Amino acid sequence: MIAAGIDLGGTKIELQLFDNEWQLASRKRVDTPQDYDALVGALADIVRWADSEAGTSIPVGIGAAGLLNPTTELALTANLCATGKPLKLDVEKAVGRAITYVNDCRALALSEAVFGVGKDAETVLALILGTGVGGGVSVNGSILSGPTRTGGEFGHMASPAHLLQKYNLPAVQCGCGRVGCVETYISGRGMTRLAKAIMGEDLKPPQIVERKETDAKAMQVWEVWSALTAELLCNLTLAIDPDVIILGGGLSKIEGLTDILQSQAQKAQLGDFGIPPIRLAQGGDASGARGAAYAAYQEQSNG
Repeated sequence: MIAAGIDLGGTKIELQLFDNEWQLASRKRVDTPQDYDALVGALADIVRWADSEAGTSIPVGIGAAGLLNPTTELALTANLCATGKPLKLDVEKAVGRAITYVNDCRALALSEAVFGVGKDAETVLALILGTGVGGGVSVNGSILSGPTRTGGEFGHMASPAHLLQKYNLPAVQCGCGRVGCVETYISGRGMTRLAKAIMGEDLKPPQIVERKETDAKAMQVWEVWSALTAELLCNLTLAIDPDVIILGGGLSKIEGLTDILQSQAQKAQLGDFGIPPIRLAQGGDASGARGAAYAAYQEQSNG
């Protein structure tokens, strides 16, 4: 075994062990405790299980939604009982050694850059469209990480004012505390919010996608969502200019999404300049854990 990655979510903790070829060799899943001390204990237990399976202490990376403040080491998490707690430090204390902690979106970006769709690209940008919106950038097989550790929180960039005005949409309070984040309209919940604003109905994304072929109002919801999402992709291209944009998350499974967003982002781009190819993530459920494992492997290898 070469490394292990932990996919830490609000309902389950899954550890995946990878062999020397970076193939999934074994996995273990437990429920996520809703008490902080129990959460630390569960993570410590699963790290010990990985070491036992490997027969030695191996690099372990935890990939989780949320952030660690690089100054205070305190976590900010939306779906874990760890906000304001030194989660990484407490797990390290419990197991008696270092672990790596990485945002789950950044972990997926790294996994896809090294093993997936972006493995032949220099600069890879991943955008996760799901319950929330986030992403990451990998350059030459390493996560691009700055001093604040907030790079990749693309969902908390401002919604485009001209589109909010065009479609008569209000700036909405985001769960992060800011107002007008693009996530409030292009996440899964955001698409539902658009349906409520335009159709007056509470519809989930699959219902909207199904109805858009026969319902003009549902088609309008879809067109507004596509325009907002494409505008974000255009802005990210202007800021980063990646070789490829990789989409993940539940909404990325919508049939034909990459072609639609490729066309819409091209329309939003400056003049006749191009937009990078937009592709779907290959790694599936293993991708985030594999990225966390690889980040831990890199960290240990680099000393």
